[in-house]
Amino acid sequence: MALIDLVTENIVKVPLKSRNKPDVLRELVQVLKDAGQIEDFDAVLKALQGREDKGSTGLGEGIAVPHCKTSAVSTLKLAIGIAPDGVDFDSPDGKPAKLLFLMVASPNLSGPHVEALAEIAELAQSKTFCSKLICANNAKEIVGLLKDE
Repeated sequence: MALIDLVTENIVKVPLKSRNKPDVLRELVQVLKDAGQIEDFDAVLKALQGREDKGSTGLGEGIAVPHCKTSAVSTLKLAIGIAPDGVDFDSPDGKPAKLLFLMVASPNLSGPHVEALAEIAELAQSKTFCSKLICANNAKEIVGLLKDE
């Protein structure tokens, strides 16, 4: 399954209201809950926080990919958030994350999880494209940009 197949307007939040990593994780998990993608908010949030405790998922260049595996989901779930002012994600380059891709996968599904991470890494190579995403005004624009890419 391609990452783009998971992207719909109801899993995109522009702009994120949260200003720190724990609140951003909560806000993006709530996006999944509101979109009907997950049922157990607490289990997903706990798994994400546990993953972040092991090491930051901030990639640098304004991108973070908080992700985890949990039995609270059976298929790969994705939420996208834009934080125009940036959020400290302990990225290696020290830059705040503005473009966030949150992924949650089942422990027995490593293939789609790894493929989605690879697709995000490839997207991140284009600073121009990432800038367009960060400057988008709403979820519809984000989905349009990603579907055209």
